[in-house]
Amino acid sequence: MKLALTGLLLAAAAFCLALGITLPLLEMERLFVLTDRPSLIDVVAGLWNSGDPLLAAIIALASIVFPAAKIAALHVSAALAATPPDRHPAWARPLDRAVGIFTKWSMLDVMLVALAIFAARTSGLATAISQPGLWFFAGSALASAVAAWLLTPTPKQPS
Repeated sequence: MKLALTGLLLAAAAFCLALGITLPLLEMERLFVLTDRPSLIDVVAGLWNSGDPLLAAIIALASIVFPAAKIAALHVSAALAATPPDRHPAWARPLDRAVGIFTKWSMLDVMLVALAIFAARTSGLATAISQPGLWFFAGSALASAVAAWLLTPTPKQPS
């Protein structure tokens, strides 16, 4: 039952990540006539094209590559959880550590976008409204975090 729920959460996380990357994250309205609705892909491409390749690469790694790698690693961990521990390959232990590292940073992107929306709202220069991309992105982070928690082995109680 636990593995079935984990598989369902991982499928939802992958689906939500794809939508979170491609749908608009926020809508910013400036001077009542100019409206921007960038997706995460648009933000990375805009930074790259405007001459900030280092910042574009950092955001692409932290917001696209790391979450996708975490979901892929969780899929492999879920497959390994279905096999007896004595049959796990040698690379399984470092994979578990990598999942732990990815999990610690999974909600950082959502917090940064929320801070950007808050800053735009309080500056008075623009109004910012969250869009579906942000909610799907947050849903992906939450679903993958719960899946990682479900895959964490529970210590056996002494009898």
